[in-house]
Amino acid sequence: MSPSPPRFEGLDRRLGFVVHDVARLLRKRFEQRARGLGLTRSQWSVLAHLARQEGLNQSALAEILEVEPITLARLIDRLEAAGWVERRGDPRDRRARLLFLAEKAHPMLARMWALGRETQEEAMAGLDPECRERLINTLLRIKANLCDRPAIHADADAVDGGADGEMAEEPAPMVVEAGR
Repeated sequence: MSPSPPRFEGLDRRLGFVVHDVARLLRKRFEQRARGLGLTRSQWSVLAHLARQEGLNQSALAEILEVEPITLARLIDRLEAAGWVERRGDPRDRRARLLFLAEKAHPMLARMWALGRETQEEAMAGLDPECRERLINTLLRIKANLCDRPAIHADADAVDGGADGEMAEEPAPMVVEAGR
């Protein structure tokens, strides 16, 4: 007799599932608002990350965005041709090129942040200021907990549901912090 299959009840209350669903819905709502901006999700994601940290090289940005370097290179080629980003030489390494926002990008980013604030307000409707602050602080603590830990490789825990019984799941895609 084979063992009974794992039970999947309560997945809607598991942290990974809830965070993934909320991130997906935030992206979806932001995309609905940003539809008229004329940029793809990938393009505004690049702009948002460069706004947070200009001067990155392409490989570092590819790692942050969790995309292949060649995919990002093609995306940057299009953004550069459209006047959104600039590649500049790295003063420490003649072979390297660093990424910066072009002047044209700044008004677009201002519109993106405004749409992000609207999306965040919609998401946090009904939460008082203290609850909002607690939520953000809790998520930041969880993020720090996971950033401080060494990478976990697929092993027996991933197959049998992990130490806490939760099924292993794909990491959630990176979310643009449009509200910041």
